[in-house]
Amino acid sequence: MKKLLKYFKGYYKESIIAPLFKMLEAMFELLIPLVVAQIIDNGILKNDKSTIYIMFGVMVALGVIGLSCALCAQYFSAKAAVGFSSALRSSLFSHIQSFSYSRTDKEGTSTLITRTTGDINTLQTGVNLFLRLFMRSPFVVFGAMIMAFTINPKLASIFVILIAALAVVVFGIMLISIPIYRKVQSKLDRVVANTRGNYNGTRVIRAFNKQSDEIKDFGERNRELTKIQLFAGRISALMNPLTYVIVNLAVIVLIKQGAISVDNGIISQGQLVALYNYMSQILVELIKLASLIITLNKASASAKRISSVLDTPSDIPFSVNKEYSDGELAVEFDAVSFSYNESGDPAISDLSFKVKKGQTVGIIGSTGCGKSTLVNLIPGFYHATAGNIFVMGKNVALYDKSDIRSMTGIVPQKPTLFKGTIRSNLLWGKSDATDEELWEALSLAQADGFVREKEGALDEPVKQNGSNFSGGQRQRLTIARALVRKPRILILDDSASALDYATESALRRAVSNLDYTPTTFIVSQRTSSIMHADLILVLEDGELVGSGTHDELIESCEVYREIFNSQFSAGGEAK
Repeated sequence: MKKLLKYFKGYYKESIIAPLFKMLEAMFELLIPLVVAQIIDNGILKNDKSTIYIMFGVMVALGVIGLSCALCAQYFSAKAAVGFSSALRSSLFSHIQSFSYSRTDKEGTSTLITRTTGDINTLQTGVNLFLRLFMRSPFVVFGAMIMAFTINPKLASIFVILIAALAVVVFGIMLISIPIYRKVQSKLDRVVANTRGNYNGTRVIRAFNKQSDEIKDFGERNRELTKIQLFAGRISALMNPLTYVIVNLAVIVLIKQGAISVDNGIISQGQLVALYNYMSQILVELIKLASLIITLNKASASAKRISSVLDTPSDIPFSVNKEYSDGELAVEFDAVSFSYNESGDPAISDLSFKVKKGQTVGIIGSTGCGKSTLVNLIPGFYHATAGNIFVMGKNVALYDKSDIRSMTGIVPQKPTLFKGTIRSNLLWGKSDATDEELWEALSLAQADGFVREKEGALDEPVKQNGSNFSGGQRQRLTIARALVRKPRILILDDSASALDYATESALRRAVSNLDYTPTTFIVSQRTSSIMHADLILVLEDGELVGSGTHDELIESCEVYREIFNSQFSAGGEAK
């Protein structure tokens, strides 16, 4: 939690004012029992109506002033808590955005979402209650005990025993419940992961009629979460009845001993009522304190989870054996290997090749052979576990992330569009692009035709994930988004799989005729998509089994020849 205190910057004043106003409210509240004692002893018993009216006016004034202090404290504590959580959420989100793909995979998307939302909301509630009660409740408890000593030290000893007994109960339950709430958050992560997976894969689930299996799986996870939450709730629920029992036993002893003292003339009736009121105040404040402690337990668990993410380095450390290579090359792989898990099998092994500036490179191979892994290493989404990768003559490890990614245009395997408009999605490629540049990119991507047919054209609404567009339209829009940037390196990761041959051919011609001649990487399952490339890389089980032009590979690479023959007839026509 200490590491998170820096996010209070700009809200120190509110964080101090809020508890001070709560202390003022508590001071006025502690005076109320004395006023009531005056009304009873000097007003009612002596039948002095003027005293009753005056003390009643004083009591109302104390209540109004206390209410004003409480409202001020509430305002400043809420402002500080919301400001703190807003700054923390922004910092956490920015830090997560800096994660490499491998780091995100390791942490888990569902966990990161939970910590950015649920954990921060829990922490915000904890901060709000802490600022309002952490000084008020102890102040009222000990203040009431001190005020009781000013009335009668003997009877006040009951308060000392009461507070000690309640402290044992409150802190005992707190120590038991803290680890349980940590388990609750862990179980919640599993439920969120399950829910997110179902929503993302809802079409697949329905296609294979697996709704009942998924409902059963979710039910089991939900029951586990519910079970541990109920257990935590039962432990926490013990606090209120135990405190009530202890306080009511203390009240019985107080009334009994107080009645004897009143009968013997040691204290007045008003003073006994004041002592009873002070004990009631202690009860109320200890219940509030118990609630605060439970909330702080949850907030503490959330704070540790958030801190663990903030303490996680954005990238996995890696070494640089060579800093620079031939400046005439656009991309060079020098004995590169990569594994998604440290103990897992490598996804690619000992890859070495060179690509000149302006060349078109085709990458082909069976499913799972490492094609997407290879192109994701170029902009530094993942870091090589062995070997060196050079882009424009400089080791990728030495680039600033923004620099390496600003020179690359990437069309991922799964086309992703964001809620907004066609224009807002294209501007991701270049934020200051003009309409002319947007239409040019759409034309190159063979997407201008269907966009012009839309009623809103560039301002046509786009739903989340582009669900109001077909698969081919989504792919062409994501290609246009990459082309708007006019990148030096263009990566098309199986981005034409939903296009027909004619559209793909037109797209390929448009990309090859770009006036700024980017170095282009085309990942595809179709030999027709890459057969005209300057260099073709053939992968098999993460290894480079062939490289060269189409004609060279037909002669020398059996894997490439098998793929080509499976897709083309003897006459050279696509099957």
